[in-house]
Order: sequence, then structure tokens, then C-alpha cells
Amino acid sequence: MLTISIQAGGQSSRMGQDKALKPFLGLPLFPDLKPGRGALGGLYTALASASCDVVGVVACDMPFASITLFEHMYRLIVQEAADVIIPESAEGLEPLHAVYRPGTCVPAIEAAIAANQWKAVAWFPQVKVRVLKPDEVKPFDPASLAFWNLNTPDEFAEAERRAI
Repeated sequence: MLTISIQAGGQSSRMGQDKALKPFLGLPLFPDLKPGRGALGGLYTALASASCDVVGVVACDMPFASITLFEHMYRLIVQEAADVIIPESAEGLEPLHAVYRPGTCVPAIEAAIAANQWKAVAWFPQVKVRVLKPDEVKPFDPASLAFWNLNTPDEFAEAERRAI
């Protein structure tokens, strides 16, 4: 079974208001278990709070996240016995549109936090990571919108127009 966690956090300085408080599905919110640790702390909270064996994580400012890509990554994590399946875009790895096994990832993230590491992928050498190259992602994101994150009111308005 796959659980999807929507990551909500950050300063939202370019948006002018908290992005997580935009129309947000009425889902339960969980405060960071490791406050002040940025994206890594949010990822830790998502995985440590989950009750499933596999967790998909997506940023709240990615309105076009691909459910078919998440389904594909879930199949791969099971088939390949990986701990992380993470897509790679032109901007690099996409840790906030990836799937994780909490059982192996949580201890590795705890160790990274204890070592005062901050990058969301700092702990990857401790687990089995499978990177999906852009050509592997394309069939599940033909419009190349899955990793688009909204940072300004204009981008939010554009996303609303595209969603219609």
C-alpha cells in the first residue's frame, strides 16, 4: 500500500502568504517532529508519521504532480527492492516527488539530522536509491509539469488557468 504525504512548509516569501494555506484539501496536518530542519525535517516527519511500508512525498506547491508517475515508482520500489525511487529532472533530483520506504529511510535521516546535515538527499548514501532519468519520467509526465512548483501569485494564477 502507498501513502501520499503532501509536504507543506517553508517561508513562502515570494508567494506573499503561506502556500500551504492555499486551498489544501482539508487533510490532517502534522507539525514537524524536528522543527527548523527545513525540507529534511519535513521529509523525516512524513516518513516517521506514516503507517504504510511505502510513502510517496510531494510538495504542496506542485499542483501537477503525476499520480501515474507515483504508481510507476511504487511498482519499481517493490520490484527492485529499493529504499528510494526518485525522479531526476533538468533541475536535478526531485526529493519532493519521490517514494520512500520509511523502515530503512527514517534511521538514515535521523543519522543525517544528528550529523547536522541539511540537504534533503544527504542521507542517500546510506540506503538503496534508484534514480529515474528524465527519459524514464517523460511517459508519465508528457506535459513536463509534474515538478513545476509555484512560488508567486502569478504562477499560482497560471496553474489555476492550466487546471481548467
